Amino acid sequence: MTKRASGLLLPITSLPSKYGIGDLGPQAYRFADILHKARQHYWQLLPLNCPAIEIPHSPYYPMSAFALDALLISPDLLYEEGLLSKKDVRQKPKIPQGRVDYHTVVPYKNNLLYTAYENFKRSNAKEPYRRFCVQNKSWLNDYALYAALREHFKGRLWCDWPCEYRDRQKTALRSAEDMFRDAIAYRKFLQYQFFEQYLALKEYCSRQNIRIIGDIPLYLAYDSSDVWANPEFFKLNAAKKPRFVSGVPPDYFSQTGQLWGNPVYNWPALAKSGYSWWIQRLRHNLTLFDLVRIDHFRGLVAFWQVPAEHETAEHGKWVRGPSRDFFTKITKLFSPQAFIVEDLGYITPAVRAVVNKFKLSGMKVLQFGFDGDLSRNCHCPDNYTADSVVYTGTHDNNTARGWFQKEATPEQKKAFFTYIGHRVAARDIHWEFVRLVLSSAGNLAVIPVQDIIGLGQQARINHPATTKGNWTWRLKDRQITKPVINKLASLTKTTGRE
Repeated sequence: MTKRASGLLLPITSLPSKYGIGDLGPQAYRFADILHKARQHYWQLLPLNCPAIEIPHSPYYPMSAFALDALLISPDLLYEEGLLSKKDVRQKPKIPQGRVDYHTVVPYKNNLLYTAYENFKRSNAKEPYRRFCVQNKSWLNDYALYAALREHFKGRLWCDWPCEYRDRQKTALRSAEDMFRDAIAYRKFLQYQFFEQYLALKEYCSRQNIRIIGDIPLYLAYDSSDVWANPEFFKLNAAKKPRFVSGVPPDYFSQTGQLWGNPVYNWPALAKSGYSWWIQRLRHNLTLFDLVRIDHFRGLVAFWQVPAEHETAEHGKWVRGPSRDFFTKITKLFSPQAFIVEDLGYITPAVRAVVNKFKLSGMKVLQFGFDGDLSRNCHCPDNYTADSVVYTGTHDNNTARGWFQKEATPEQKKAFFTYIGHRVAARDIHWEFVRLVLSSAGNLAVIPVQDIIGLGQQARINHPATTKGNWTWRLKDRQITKPVINKLASLTKTTGRE
């Protein structure tokens, strides 16, 4: 990120698709072409991990740190491979445009995927699949067995499974591997298909000079193969249930804080292992992505720990994290330039010191830039530095237009107009935001797709501290028009980011 460049933020789930949810098929390649035509060199994604809860399908509540979301596998590419028939891909339920209806999409796509698996079993092209299973056995075996057991026990939390499975007794696991052989193979097949489709897309992007930015959720769901397989790395009690869960104290988004509910890490145990699990996780992600954003980075410096029995996050406490020792080891293995750290929210001098010491790239969000004394506000463009990754907004923010119309105070609007030197109508706010981040000193500027189209609040992806209506927004086919592409390309060239 030493050269000026820019990119767009769009989750795979939000791509247009005739199958009800964005996927790794033709529309993903079409979006890569749009990025290229608009002179963009980065495509930022949200986490691709398999969510522990199918609805609301939050990518920040993963069932695995390594396994990826099979709902994003493209039926069109399965058809091209001969694993689905024309009849399979033509028969669809009524699917809404512009949003994901998970109640409809989940059973529909799962049925397609299982059909593809049944056809795969009858095919002769299994050697690449076997190779994938061997190369990824360090995480794939645990994940596939966990997913099969989870289905067998009808979604019950693993702490409530019979103790021989809960405690991973060797004889019980060997027996389960035999008993659920086909269910395990099915999960491995899905991961194989995802990786094959995704890596082909990544290679296509690379040929277009587009780099992909991935996203690593700091925490995992308790209902995950990693917590089951590595309970010593999490703060659990004797019954292997969480003693403490994650969250943040009261903040901009919620007066009672945010209670995320993920188990928190047992950092002394991780440190004793040389952070082997985390190193494996980062290495895995850096094979998938060119750069990775570490979500809730401040949780590595100090994390908000809430007793598991509490119903809100108000009465947690800050606990020191492993940041200096952790990043000393990590930056010996991986370039600091491979990471973008989400240093938003309650940020202390200790967090800033870690970012600076290890030369990590932090985030600046324009929507936060018009509060208080602008000369001291780090999110105001005048205060951006070259090592910053600058955004009009993130997946947790409203769209630029939605912010202006629904959230900005009169004082913020006045500060914004004063800053740009003129008033502007709400329908044109998004281009002012785009121009400001592209013109700024930050070497990398990232713009949510909604902000080049000028969409309002209805196109918001996530509203922190709520669980309804999130992760469902989708781009419609041809919604990014040629004039929009040309305007973005022109601004990008003018601001020296091509």
